[in-house]
Amino acid sequence: MKVLQVLPALNSGGVERGTLELAKALVEGGHDSHVLSAGGQLVTRLERQGSQHHGRDLGRKSPLTLRHVRPLRRWLEQQRFDILHLRSRMPAWVCWLAWQKMDPAPRPRLVSTVHGLHSVSRYSEIVTCGERVIVVSEAVRRYVGENYPRCDTAKLRLIYRGINPLEYPRGHRPHGEWLEQWYASFPQLLDKRVITLAGRLTRLKGHHDFLRLIALLKSRGQPVHGLVVGGEDPKRLAYAREIYQQTEALGLGGDISFAGHRSDLRDIYALSDVVLSLSTQPESFGRTVLEPLSEGRPVVGYAHGGVAEILDALYPQGAVSVGDIDGAAARITRILDGDMPAPAPNNRFLLDTMTRETIELYRELLASPRSDPTLASH
Repeated sequence: MKVLQVLPALNSGGVERGTLELAKALVEGGHDSHVLSAGGQLVTRLERQGSQHHGRDLGRKSPLTLRHVRPLRRWLEQQRFDILHLRSRMPAWVCWLAWQKMDPAPRPRLVSTVHGLHSVSRYSEIVTCGERVIVVSEAVRRYVGENYPRCDTAKLRLIYRGINPLEYPRGHRPHGEWLEQWYASFPQLLDKRVITLAGRLTRLKGHHDFLRLIALLKSRGQPVHGLVVGGEDPKRLAYAREIYQQTEALGLGGDISFAGHRSDLRDIYALSDVVLSLSTQPESFGRTVLEPLSEGRPVVGYAHGGVAEILDALYPQGAVSVGDIDGAAARITRILDGDMPAPAPNNRFLLDTMTRETIELYRELLASPRSDPTLASH
C-alpha cells in the first residue's frame, strides 16, 4: 500500500509520535510510507526510518490556507496514494476539499482519526470526514456519537493508542549514574515518598488539586514530596506564577519540586511511589497514565475520559471521582502503606496492536466498495 499521513508539523506531541510509529510499522511491513506536514525536528528521524516527507504548511488556521486545495488535488492525482490518513483539523479541511472533487475511481481511500475531545463546532466536525474514522478510546467514540449526529457511527473504529513495553518495562530501575545525577539535582527527594504529576503547567492538568492533595497528606503525617514534571507554557506564564504563589501560600515551598520539561520520564516514574492524573477535563486517552502503569507503578487518577478506561483495565484501585481530594488522599495512603495490589500487566494498550489494527483497517477499506462521495461530505 502507498499511504499518506497528513498533520500540521513534525515537532513533538502525541499525534506526531503516533504518526512516526505507524510510518515505521508501514515501512517494516513493506509498504510505501509518506507524511505530509510543514516539517519539524522529527523529519530526519522519519526519513531515517524509511518514509518520505513532503513539505506543505496546511496547519495554519487562516482562510489563506485554502489556497492549497487545488494544487494539493493535482498533486494527489499524480501521486496515486492508496490511503489518505488525516490526523488534524485544518489539514483535514484542505485535504477533504481536495479529495471530494477527485475522480472517485482512482482517488485514495479516506481515513481520519479523532485524537482529541475538541470543542464541538463545525470546524472540529471535519475529523469525522473519513470513510473510516479511528477513535482512540471509548470516550472519543461517545464524544463523536453525542456531538456529531451526521457521522455514521458504523464507520467508527476503536483503535487504542499503545506503547512499546520495552520502553517502559515492568520493574524498571534507573542506572546508578542517573540516580547520582538526579539526587544531585533534587536532594530534597532523598528518603521521601515521591508523588509525581506529569504535565505541562496548564490549568487543565490539575496542579491546584495536586497542591491541595500534597498539603492534605502532609497534614496527616505522610512523609511525601510532590514532584511536578513539565515545563511552563510560554502562552500561560501567568498560570505558572499562580501555581508557584499557591505553593508558597500553602507552606509547601520545601515539599514541592518543579522539575521542568524532562526526557527521562521512564526513570522518574520508576522512583515515584505514586503517579497522579488530575486533569480537570476528560482526556481522549492518557499516555502519562499508561506509561507508569506499564512499569508497574501505581497511578491514582480522576476517572473520566480515556484515563478511566486505562485505569479500569490495569488498575481500578487507582480510580477516584473528579475533584475528590479526600478520596485520592485515602488511595495514596493505602498504596504507601502497602495495602494495595500492583497494577495488572499491560497486555492491551500496546504499540504493536495499534499499528497492526490500523494497517488492517487500511486493508479492510481498500477491499470495500467505494461509497457515494455525497455520503462522506460535510
